[in-house]
Amino acid sequence: MPRLTIGMIACLISVHALASPNVILVMADDMGWAQTGYYDHPVLETPNLDAMAENGLRMDRFYSGAPECSTTRATVLTGRTNDRTGVFTVGSAINKQEKTLSVAFRNAGYTTAHFGKWHLNAMASPDADNPMPLSDPHNPGELGFDYWLSATNQFNLNPLLSRNGTPERIDGESSEVLVDEALQFIERAHKQDKPAFVMIWYASPHRPFEAQDEDMEAFADLSEASRVHHGEIVAMDRSIGNLRRGLRDLGIADNTLVWFCSDNGGLPTFTVTSAAGNVYPGINPDSTGHLRGSKHAFHEGGIRVPGLIEWPGHLKPRTSNFPASTLDMFPTLIEVASLDPDDINAVHDGVSLMPVFTSEPAGRSRPLGFRVGGQYGWLDNDYKLIFYRDYTKAMVDGVWDAEAFASLSQEYELFNVVEDPSEQDNLMEKEPEIAARMKAELDAWNASVDRSVEGADYAEGRVLPSGREEPE
Repeated sequence: MPRLTIGMIACLISVHALASPNVILVMADDMGWAQTGYYDHPVLETPNLDAMAENGLRMDRFYSGAPECSTTRATVLTGRTNDRTGVFTVGSAINKQEKTLSVAFRNAGYTTAHFGKWHLNAMASPDADNPMPLSDPHNPGELGFDYWLSATNQFNLNPLLSRNGTPERIDGESSEVLVDEALQFIERAHKQDKPAFVMIWYASPHRPFEAQDEDMEAFADLSEASRVHHGEIVAMDRSIGNLRRGLRDLGIADNTLVWFCSDNGGLPTFTVTSAAGNVYPGINPDSTGHLRGSKHAFHEGGIRVPGLIEWPGHLKPRTSNFPASTLDMFPTLIEVASLDPDDINAVHDGVSLMPVFTSEPAGRSRPLGFRVGGQYGWLDNDYKLIFYRDYTKAMVDGVWDAEAFASLSQEYELFNVVEDPSEQDNLMEKEPEIAARMKAELDAWNASVDRSVEGADYAEGRVLPSGREEPE
């Protein structure tokens, strides 16, 4: 076997560096599809997200894996629809038998970190003294992250976060705090010649709202809730600018892929009073634009979210209408970072978006399935079938009525979401062949998910105990 010369070794190191880009996944919390400057929002400016859209891949049909928080987060980590992973609703704990994206990166030689909201550990709210103790069996370190500065759920200004299990109060605006900490981690990794995989999961612009005075100045004419909500997005956008500038200052922007999205659709325009008596004022202007529905809905407003990928020198700036999802992140990053394909569960629900980086494919080969709380959706390119109870019909004088919701029957609806993105024309009777085909496909997919729920995809053939009590 020939001996390697210094030149050959240098060449191999260079090739490895190119094959191991830094990867940063950034996710907003409850940001609606229309809440960006590049979609001409009537009052909100997002210059840094706009710059990403101009210099990267703008995905106009990007979908969260589910219409709510924890469920979508599970799809990012696994490439599998949430029910397969044990995350059936908000606050569920993910099964620790899942193969995760963080472990796949770590196995490929990356150093891994999570910053921000976690909400995959079966806790309804953070502990008053520690937002996530090291004893928590579902903390990010247990799921493949070498380093974490995280909280179970919500935080705002001067956040209390858990640094690898130790609580720490950090002064500042929370989105900027997360980015500053992430950049410090990335800089340390860069000095050690280690590629970094980083998740930045904001708590903005989720309720309860809190924003700095200067970030709300442009919204003086809005209601208080709307003013503070939009102020959180202003700060979050500024932190995106800090991230992009920080990567340039480190000289690694061209070898770093940044992927931005939201965890679900935006908030409704109407005020909701919960069964517990909590009043949640509506957000105006409309956070989802012309799309129907909002967070929790299987209509477009509940699952279509902002989606941007920036990777200078490797990704052609363009706008795509290809239907893509958080489910596609894991399969795509396997190709981007040369991860081991065996590090994703063989039963998964996404596809690689690498072909979309350079051109517009004719269509999506694998439909997207959505499943939360016994309600279902099936998106096959232009058409979407849902089996759904419309939660807006359970509003009685602006108050959420659980009994009214329970009385509603689930109904099938079929829409061409390209021709009719506002989903006003139910095609169930007009397109019976398409409806029948998609119902059969949805039934088959649901049967597959049911098998996953029972643990069929795990080596043990069953779901092992979680290691913690369920939330009270």
